[in-house]
Amino acid sequence: MKTALFPGSFDPITKAHVDIVKRSVELFDKFYIGIGVNSSKKGLLTIEQREQMIRAVFEHDERIHVIAYEGLTVNFCKSIGAAYMIRGIRTVSDFEYEKAIAQMNHSLAPDIESIFIVSKPGYSSISSTIVREIIRYNGDVSQFIPKEALPYL
Repeated sequence: MKTALFPGSFDPITKAHVDIVKRSVELFDKFYIGIGVNSSKKGLLTIEQREQMIRAVFEHDERIHVIAYEGLTVNFCKSIGAAYMIRGIRTVSDFEYEKAIAQMNHSLAPDIESIFIVSKPGYSSISSTIVREIIRYNGDVSQFIPKEALPYL
């Protein structure tokens, strides 16, 4: 059974994230969306809100499992039996950053493979960071967020 993890903060989940999931899930038998808990960051949404939001977005796909985790992502991959880690790439700077992380992860866990999925052009400018800023200033984020996620914002 091929198992993958798509890790991130998902604070909040965006249409770009959803696109990466939909394009990746077909490649695997079991697919986890892992919400990484970063104790040094104060998020817009609680971990529980993020879990509920993501479950609402993917409630009709039983292959997708949503779970929060702490610690090293490669250790979490091992704990759930994921041999693949999915990462979305929007820009060249994303690639450089993700490549460095993938190389470090490979040193820590050579049996876990990082797979980069390139963002569709229409989603390359969408990031959770920018969406959070729009929310903080009461802007309309409906074009960037899946409709199922809007009630959580």
